Amino acid sequence: MTTNDFKTIADTVPKQPGVYRFMDEDGTILYVGKAKDLRSRVSSYFGDRRDRAHKTRVLVKNAHHLEFTIVETEADALLLENTLIKKYQPRYNVMLRDDKSYSYICIKNERFPRVFITRRVVKDGSTYFGPYTSKSRIKIILDLIKRLFPLRTCSYNLSQDNIEAGKFKVCLEYHIKNCMGPCEGLESEAAYQDRADQVKNILRGNFGAVKAHFKTLMETYAENLEFEKAHQIKEKFSAFEDYQAKSTVVSTTIRDVDVFSIASEEKEAYINYIKVVNGAIIHTHTQELVKNLDDEEQELLEYAIPVIRERFNSIATEIILPFEVQLEEGLQANIPKIGDKRKLLELSEKNVKYYLLQKQKQRASQTRKQTSAERILRTLQKDLQMDEVPLHLECFDNSNIQGSHPVASCVVFKNAKPSKKDYRHFNIKTVEGPNDFASMEEVVQRRYRRLIDEGEPLPQLIIIDGGKGQLSAAAASLERLGILDKVTVIGIAKRLEEIFFPGDSIPLYIDKKSESLKLIQQARNEAHRFAITFHRNKRSQHFTTTELTNIPGVGEKTAQKLLSHFGSVKRLRNALATEIAEVSSMGVAKKVKEYFKGQTSEEEE
Repeated sequence: MTTNDFKTIADTVPKQPGVYRFMDEDGTILYVGKAKDLRSRVSSYFGDRRDRAHKTRVLVKNAHHLEFTIVETEADALLLENTLIKKYQPRYNVMLRDDKSYSYICIKNERFPRVFITRRVVKDGSTYFGPYTSKSRIKIILDLIKRLFPLRTCSYNLSQDNIEAGKFKVCLEYHIKNCMGPCEGLESEAAYQDRADQVKNILRGNFGAVKAHFKTLMETYAENLEFEKAHQIKEKFSAFEDYQAKSTVVSTTIRDVDVFSIASEEKEAYINYIKVVNGAIIHTHTQELVKNLDDEEQELLEYAIPVIRERFNSIATEIILPFEVQLEEGLQANIPKIGDKRKLLELSEKNVKYYLLQKQKQRASQTRKQTSAERILRTLQKDLQMDEVPLHLECFDNSNIQGSHPVASCVVFKNAKPSKKDYRHFNIKTVEGPNDFASMEEVVQRRYRRLIDEGEPLPQLIIIDGGKGQLSAAAASLERLGILDKVTVIGIAKRLEEIFFPGDSIPLYIDKKSESLKLIQQARNEAHRFAITFHRNKRSQHFTTTELTNIPGVGEKTAQKLLSHFGSVKRLRNALATEIAEVSSMGVAKKVKEYFKGQTSEEEE
C-alpha cells in the first residue's frame, strides 16, 4: 500500500477501538495490531516519517490492502489481537522464540496415580505442573517427593478387579520402601490418594497444607505410641522444611502474584517472569521474543503476558509490572514504588538485565571465534540470499580448441578451501563440434546423476563458468534430475564479473572487494586451470599417439600400450627391439625400429 492508497480510504477507517490487519495480495495476514483509535494508529504507518523502522516500511510496501474489526473497548481489542496472532502467526508480528520443549511433572488421572516427568501435555484429565526450564530443579523436586511420599512407578492397571484377582506381585520398589504395595491391596486407595494430594500441594506451592499433613500424622502416631513411625515422619518433615527454606520466600503478606519485567534490543526482546504462590517463588523464566517491527516495550509486554501466563498455568489476579499496560479483564496491574513488591520487581529486572548481558557476551564471543572461512561463507550466503551456508560448492568449466578434444572440469571447495581429491574431469561424449552449452548440460547431468545414484551429498552451491547460456543449460539438467530447487546454481560472466541466476535476466553485482566474490572467482579460476591442464594433456597424448599410429602395422591400441610402458616417444626410440617385443611382438618391434631409423636418416640429410 502507498500513502495515496491510504488517503483514499482514510475516511472509512473509524476513530474507535479495534483490531487492524495488513493483508497481502493473496489474502494472507501480514500483521495484526490493536488500537484505541483505529484511524490514528493506522495513519502512523504512512507519511514521510524518516525515523520509521526499515521493517515497518517493508510491511507497508508488501501490504495490498487493510482490514479492520471494531470492538467495544480497548480490552476487547487486546483479546481479539491475541486470538488472531495465535491462530494465524503473521510474519511481521512479534514471535516467542522457543528452540526447545520444556518438561512438565504429570500426576496421572488413574487409580493410584503415578508422578513422572513428561514433555507432552495430553488432555486426558491428568494434572500437569510446569513447564520447568531447569533440569536440576525438577530433579530436586522429584527426589523430595520420592522421599516424602512413596508412590508407585509401575504402569499396571490397578483396577479393583485386577487387584482382587491377584494379577500383580510387589516388586523391588516395595521391598526398599519406595512403594506401599497397592498392586497387592496392601494400601487403601484413600491413603494413597491423600499422599498424591500432598504432592499436588507441594507443586502448587501450598506448603502450609503439607506441613499440616505431617503434623497431623506425627500426632496420630504419637498418640498410638508408634514412636518409630512418628520419628520417620519427623525426618520427612525436616527434609520438607529444608526444601522450603531453599525456595525464595518473598513475604508473608504477599500471596499469589505474577511479576514481569522487560529488556530489549534492536531485533530481540527479553521478558522475565516470576511466579509467586503463597509468598514463595516457585518459577522463574526468561522468554525471548523476535521483534519484527518497531514495537514498543509496552506492546511487547501486552502480547507476551497472556501467552506466558497460559503456559505456566497461572491463576494469579495481581500482576506486578514496571509500567502501565493493558491487561485482560479481571487482572489487576500493580506498579510498586516501595516495599516488598518493589523488591520483587527489582529482582525480576535484575534477572532480565543479566540475561541480556549474557546474550550480548555470547554473540561477541561467537563473533570473535568465527574463522575466516566461516565469515567468508556467511557473507556469500547473505550475498546470494541462500537458505544454507555453502560449506560445499562446486564449479564447472569447459575447454576445447575449435571443437577438438572437448573436455570439462568440476572443482570442489569445502569450507571455502579446494578439496583436490574430489576434483573430476570429463571427456565430452555426446556433443560434436564447439557447443559449450550442450557440453555443460552433459557434464552437469553426468556429475549429479552419479552423486544421486551413489547417495552422496549434493553441494549447497553450484557455480557455472559462463553467462546466461551455460547457466540455462546447467539448470535444464538439474531440473531433469529434480534437484534444481534443492541447490543454488549461479553463472559468473567474465567480462564484468556479473552473477546470474536461472530464469532471471538481471544480473547481481557483488562488491569487487567482497570476500565472497573473491571465493567465487577463486573457484572459477581453479576450474579453468584444471580444465586447461586436462585439455593440454589430452592433446599432447593425442599428438603422440597419432605419431605412433603413422607407423605401418601399429594401431591405436598398440600405440597406447607402448606409450604406457615406456612413458614417452624418446624412450621408445632408444629402446632395444627385444624390449619392444616384450610389450608387443618382434614384428612390431622391427617396424618401430625401422620407422625411427628412417627419421634419423632424414634428419642427417
